[in-house]
Amino acid sequence: MQSSSRVSSSAASRRGSRRSVAANWLDRQAPYVFVLPAVLLILGFSIFPLVTSAYLSLMRFALGEGGYELKFVGMRNYVRLFSGSQQFHFVGVFRPPGVISIAVMAAAALAIGWWLVRYLRGGQRSVIGGIGRLIAAASLLAVVWLAANTTGDGGALGSLMVTLFYVVFGVALQFLLGLGLAYLCTLPLKGGRFFRILFFLPLMVTPVGIAYMFRMMADTAVGPLAPLWAWLGLGQIAWAADPWLARIVVVIGDTWQWVPFMFLVLLAALEGTSRDQIEAAQLDGASSWRIFRDVIWPSIAPVAASAVLIRLIEAFKVVDLPNVLTNGGPGIATESMTLHAFIEWRTLNLGSASAVAYMLFFVSTIACVSFFQLVVRRARGRQS
Repeated sequence: MQSSSRVSSSAASRRGSRRSVAANWLDRQAPYVFVLPAVLLILGFSIFPLVTSAYLSLMRFALGEGGYELKFVGMRNYVRLFSGSQQFHFVGVFRPPGVISIAVMAAAALAIGWWLVRYLRGGQRSVIGGIGRLIAAASLLAVVWLAANTTGDGGALGSLMVTLFYVVFGVALQFLLGLGLAYLCTLPLKGGRFFRILFFLPLMVTPVGIAYMFRMMADTAVGPLAPLWAWLGLGQIAWAADPWLARIVVVIGDTWQWVPFMFLVLLAALEGTSRDQIEAAQLDGASSWRIFRDVIWPSIAPVAASAVLIRLIEAFKVVDLPNVLTNGGPGIATESMTLHAFIEWRTLNLGSASAVAYMLFFVSTIACVSFFQLVVRRARGRQS
C-alpha cells in the first residue's frame, strides 16, 4: 500500500511539474501570441500590395470582353520609362549638352570621387559601407547628369526630376524656416506663446484644403489677393502657364504646410539644450553665432537630422498640391512621380503605374537610406 501511494504521489508530482513547465512556457510566449495577429495584419497590408504591384509592373493590363487580360511583358514597362514612349514623361526631354552642363557634371564627378577616396583612406572601412557609398555616389552622379541634360532651353524635366526638385528644395526651405522660427521663439520676445500657436496651425489643415487655398490666393486675376498682385505689378503673370513658376508655387504651398512640423521638432530640441553651456559661452564673450555653431547646433544636430529624414520620406509622396494646384500642368511640368503613377492608374495602364510606383520606391529608399547612413548616424555618433 505504501509503495502504491508513493507511485501515485510521484506521478502526481511529475504531472504537476509538467503543468508548471507548460504554464511557464505559455507565459513566456504570451507576448508573442498577443502581438502576432497585429504583426500579421500589418505585414499582410504591407507585403501583399508590394508583391502585387511588382507582379503588375511586369504585366500589360487590358480590358476584354467579359473581364480583363494580363499579359507578361517582362521589363518592358521599365524600359519604356527610360528609353521608350514614356521617357519624356518620366526622365524628361534631353537637350544637347552645353559648356555649363559639362562643367557641372565634371565638378560633381570630381567631388564624388574625392569623397570616395577620402572614405577609402579613412580608418573605419567595411565592405557593406563601401558598397553603400558606391550606390549613393552612382545615384547622385546620375541625378546630376540627368539634371544637367534636361534643364535649360530645349530640355524638359520629367516626373523623376520634378519629384527630386520638390524634395530637395522643399525640405531644405522647410528646415531653414522651421529652424529660424524655432530659434526666434526661444528668445525672450513678447508674444512668444501666441506665435507658437500661430506657427502650429498650418499643420492642422488637410493637404487638399491647403492646395485649394493656395490656388485661390495665387489667382492673380480674381483671387482674394488680386489687388495686391496688381499693386505689385504681378497681375498679368500667368504662373500656371510657366513650368518653373508653377513648380515654385507648389514648393511654397508644401513649405507652408510642413514648416510647423520642423518648427515643433526643432523647438523641442532647442529648449532641451543645456542652459549652463550657453551661459558659460556668454560669460566667455562668445558671439551669438559662435554660441549657435559651437554649443547649440551640436546639441540639436541628431534631432534635426532625424526630422529631415522623416520629412524626406513624406516629401517623396507629394501628390495633393500638384494635383489640385496645377493638375500636373502646364503639360506635365509639375507632375510628381506619385501623381504620374496615379494618372497612369486612372487611365487603366496598371503596368506602367506599378512600374512608376516601384521606381519611386527604389529612388526614395536609396535617398533615405543614404541620408540615414551618411547624416543621421554621423550626427548621433558625434553627440555620443
